[in-house]
Amino acid sequence: MTTAISVNNLGKQYRIGAAETRFRYNMLRDVLVDTFYAPIRLARALVGRSERRANQNFVWALKDVSFDVEEGQVLGIVGRNGAGKSTLLKVLSRITEPTVGTVTVRGRVGSLLEVGTGFHPELTGRENIYMNGAILGMKRAEIDSKFDEIVGFSEVTQFIDTPVKRYSSGMYLRLAFAVAAHLEPEILVVDEVLAVGDAEFQKKCLGKMGDVAQQGRTVLFVSHNMSAILRLTQEAIVLNKGHMLMRGPTQEAVDFYLSSGQAQAGERIWEADEIPASSAPFRPIGLKVRDRTGKVVDTVRSTEPVTVEFEYQLDAPLTGLRVGFYLSTMRGEYVLTSFDTDEPDLFEKFDSRRAGRYVSRAVIPADIFNEGRYGLGVNASSFGVRRYFMDENALAFNVDISGAPGTQWPEPRVGPVRPRLTWTVEKMD
Repeated sequence: MTTAISVNNLGKQYRIGAAETRFRYNMLRDVLVDTFYAPIRLARALVGRSERRANQNFVWALKDVSFDVEEGQVLGIVGRNGAGKSTLLKVLSRITEPTVGTVTVRGRVGSLLEVGTGFHPELTGRENIYMNGAILGMKRAEIDSKFDEIVGFSEVTQFIDTPVKRYSSGMYLRLAFAVAAHLEPEILVVDEVLAVGDAEFQKKCLGKMGDVAQQGRTVLFVSHNMSAILRLTQEAIVLNKGHMLMRGPTQEAVDFYLSSGQAQAGERIWEADEIPASSAPFRPIGLKVRDRTGKVVDTVRSTEPVTVEFEYQLDAPLTGLRVGFYLSTMRGEYVLTSFDTDEPDLFEKFDSRRAGRYVSRAVIPADIFNEGRYGLGVNASSFGVRRYFMDENALAFNVDISGAPGTQWPEPRVGPVRPRLTWTVEKMD
């Protein structure tokens, strides 16, 4: 398969702060002050304390990034704000040059990095369509054949001969996306600009991007919308502070990205400064995930039971307290919620709790989880009265599906649960 994009040891460095003014006209006062301070600057320079050197602060927006994208592949790029995603797309689109490394791109690149990328505000919508097509290297006849489709998709027919500087941001975006998606570049690069449009337009754009991907064109897609990333891409890379942390199947990459920064050892201990004063008299101590043998683990087997253990201190008696957890996927989809007084007998026994140290444990049966990474949040409250403590992202753990139902089939199973159901097969004739 032909490689459409090849990135090798890519790095992009920017200077922080105002650029030096190299050329300016000085008044006599400036010359006299500069002459007076010259010996001081020279002395500082000799001991490595040059003001100019101190002001030269740099940051690497990208550092040692390498990957290849095959022709016809749809690659997602995820990461926090400031991770380097937009910088990477600007380098690939030849908008900015890399500081180090090489980028090889085969084919025409259509970019949608900001609202109205490449549009001239004084030109009309019609003129901008033809100008963008010319920039992509298309002939007028090719643009003519796509013109009506572009205008129809953008829904700006009434204003197509109006200068785009008079468009609203939504109209600007509609036309810009329509041009980028319909003029058939070999490579389509899309940043997180779809968030500007309304929900209906976002859905329309995502549908069009799906069509583009199915046509065999290469797509690079940056988004904070994990559902869109999962729907449109087969693989994704995760960026953090300019470095590429991983590349893998989209679901693995998204789970890795969403779980980054959370506890990794199957255990969470709360420090004193993490507990708000409003939690009193309830004081959380620790949350643990234990396997079948009682060992605290970060990875559990879906074919074995899992124990969730929440330890806490009551500094005064409480009535009506319930302690429980929320289980969710790394994409924020709730799987289940459970409290330690859900059973009537436990509700009666622990409706009032004296001061002291407690452990509330719950056993999640085997054959519940599907493959992936899951998050645990905890809650301590009196129903309808008060919430004492809540941590929605207390810790995360992985699930290994070795031996789970259906693992003899190679395809991934959708959904957060993978129960072992009882089936019967009956031959009727």
